[in-house]
Amino acid sequence: MGDIDVEEMEPFPVDRDGRPLRIEEDQPDGLTKPGCCDKFQNSVSKWMLPEDLRSKYLERTNCCPPPIFIILISIGELAVFIYYAAWKPQKQWVTLDEGIWTSPLTYKPEKREEAWRFISYMFVHAGVEHILGNLLMQLLLGIPLELVHKGFEVGMVYLAGVLAGSLASSIFDPHSALVGASGGVYALIGGYFMNAVVNFREMIPLMGVVRILVIVIIVGTDFGFAFYRRFAGDEDGMKVSFVAHFGGIVAGMTIGYVFFSAYNQKLLKDPRFWLCIVAYVVFVIFAVLFNIFLSAA
Repeated sequence: MGDIDVEEMEPFPVDRDGRPLRIEEDQPDGLTKPGCCDKFQNSVSKWMLPEDLRSKYLERTNCCPPPIFIILISIGELAVFIYYAAWKPQKQWVTLDEGIWTSPLTYKPEKREEAWRFISYMFVHAGVEHILGNLLMQLLLGIPLELVHKGFEVGMVYLAGVLAGSLASSIFDPHSALVGASGGVYALIGGYFMNAVVNFREMIPLMGVVRILVIVIIVGTDFGFAFYRRFAGDEDGMKVSFVAHFGGIVAGMTIGYVFFSAYNQKLLKDPRFWLCIVAYVVFVIFAVLFNIFLSAA
């Protein structure tokens, strides 16, 4: 063997203190061990996207912008709840009575000429159970959806559900008041549910049945409480409509499905997008005319 020129040898990697660095032998060249953020984004892609779109999402994923819409809307709803719970002395926080029924945000049939109430009712909740349920569902589902589809799409679906909920309630349950963000929450659930059903085999097949069953159980339980509050509650109190749940979930299963299934596609070139938009606009126009000329309220 000839003499080895030390100067031509590859330098052994050392840290700034001169200690040899440990090399991960099991990691291929150019790859690093995924961190917690990478693992989280990978899980989000598996739960929110079919298999053929996951790699594209992971290539360009980042937390900028963060899921700001769903977080801000949740903070706003919680702040309004705390305000009305503390503004007027309440016997308990489990149910709020006088404060929310006199609020300029609550939708009330005799005040429906104040058009902002068809949207603003989402900030007012009837009690602790009501707001905690809505916040839990919209954060658990809304944050992953917004990471994938960004705030504009999630915001459009959420607000479409809120408006559809109040308009549907004004038509099918015209004498009832309306509080809570259930219309927006159910729009997110409806859009995700349709996406999970259509892409059942590609979105974690082994967990597909469990995921759909969990959605059905949550929705069924919440509908049960809504029916109870509407028909079995105190007859002297203000009746709270449950129809917003239906309006929200229908908006989600149409507009929400189009938005959430069109990842990495141009919506303006998708005929389903225009079909859903036209149908939604027709519904809004019909509901407005109904409230002006035909409403029993």
